[in-house]
Amino acid sequence: MSDEHNDHPKATDESDGSEKICFLCRRPESRAGSMIGLPNNIYICTECMQKSFDTMRNSNINYNDLMNLQNVSMIDLSNLHDQIPKTQKIKKKAEKKEPAKALDIKDIPAPHKIKARLDEYVIGQDHAKKVISVAVYNHYKRVATETMDEIEIEKSNMLMIGPTGSGKTYLVKTLARLLDVPLAITDATSLTEAGYIGDDIESVVSKLLLSADNDVEKAEHGIIFIDEIDKLAKKRNTNQRDVSGEAVQQGLLKLLEGSDVEVPVGATSKNAMVPLTTVNTRNILFICGGAFPELENVIKERLNEQSSIGFRADLKDKYDDDPDLLSKVTVEDVKTFGMIPEFIGRLPIIFTLNGLDKGMLIQILREPKNAILKQYQKLLFLDEVKLDFEEGALEAIADKALEKKTGARALRAILEEYMLDIMYEIPKDDNIGQVVITKEYIEQSGGPKIILRGQEQKCISAH
Repeated sequence: MSDEHNDHPKATDESDGSEKICFLCRRPESRAGSMIGLPNNIYICTECMQKSFDTMRNSNINYNDLMNLQNVSMIDLSNLHDQIPKTQKIKKKAEKKEPAKALDIKDIPAPHKIKARLDEYVIGQDHAKKVISVAVYNHYKRVATETMDEIEIEKSNMLMIGPTGSGKTYLVKTLARLLDVPLAITDATSLTEAGYIGDDIESVVSKLLLSADNDVEKAEHGIIFIDEIDKLAKKRNTNQRDVSGEAVQQGLLKLLEGSDVEVPVGATSKNAMVPLTTVNTRNILFICGGAFPELENVIKERLNEQSSIGFRADLKDKYDDDPDLLSKVTVEDVKTFGMIPEFIGRLPIIFTLNGLDKGMLIQILREPKNAILKQYQKLLFLDEVKLDFEEGALEAIADKALEKKTGARALRAILEEYMLDIMYEIPKDDNIGQVVITKEYIEQSGGPKIILRGQEQKCISAH
């Protein structure tokens, strides 16, 4: 009898700091008390087990029938195994014996150090990098000193506005990697008011919990980046219910300001088979980004209101070719675009990213630590082949990227196209020692230079 019970796992015998979840009520051990272990990693709290016994006693079941197995359809617990999610444990919150700081101020890098690290990976956008460095520094100082005195520092959530391909997502990814904090990236286009036809609003927090390996305390100090936030602008001239626009803005308000949110563990949607845990969003830094494609027209319309009849009147087309027009954005412009005032009020830091010009595109190609050219050079280096690019070739690639109007994203697409044949043909011939990408090859009027091993500067044109 004792051996038989030893086969069952014990709910309280945990060495990894996690706790069991009741299969029936979905409460963790810390709330429901000790668990009764069943085969196939199923656990039931004593309260649910007692309720089951009470139900059997009050439903006038003939216990003689229970002893007759022919009249009773037994439940095969092994069939439930496939229905149980793999993540049936959540990490316990560390017991706080005394109020402890989440972070030490000395461990937080100063703004100039954050910007210097960002400079190694992100080209240009100096103003944006400076703003985001100061905001992140102040945010984590707020987290570290929230128990110091009665002065409460407000959250420094951010709204970044910039053309597509200007580096919004890349900037946030680099920042999270440098700070070594959990990061969740989600598209606002997938969010709907109540989760129908898409994800519900709380799913952004469950993604952060997932990236923090289900560690609630770690997730509560992470970063959530909501991209394509401009797609949530209020729909104009419509009588239909706006379930994916203004309604989602309203739903995000409580997350941005800070609240307790019940999120599923190990999944992005709530259902009966997934355990729930509570995450407080008070110390989570929210960064929203979007291209806001028609915002330039809103800014231009506001600036042109200064035009009047007379000798000193501004020309109507004064701002048509202004490359820094987006940097003149104000809170009123964002409201006019369709973002509700309550939403903008919870994103106090608004800054813009500049569109990329030809010089910046060339820098992006070769200067960052993980530049695209360096990646291809590394790939060919593994084949013991040296890869070089002529300056004219880089300019031709940048020109083609500007034509596509998709920012830095166009660079990889163009290089993938031109490097395909080279990456395919080079491994065929062990005599090739160097490949030089020429301007003529990019402009499709010639081929790259192929230099054989031991034959210095003897170039063979290949189409």
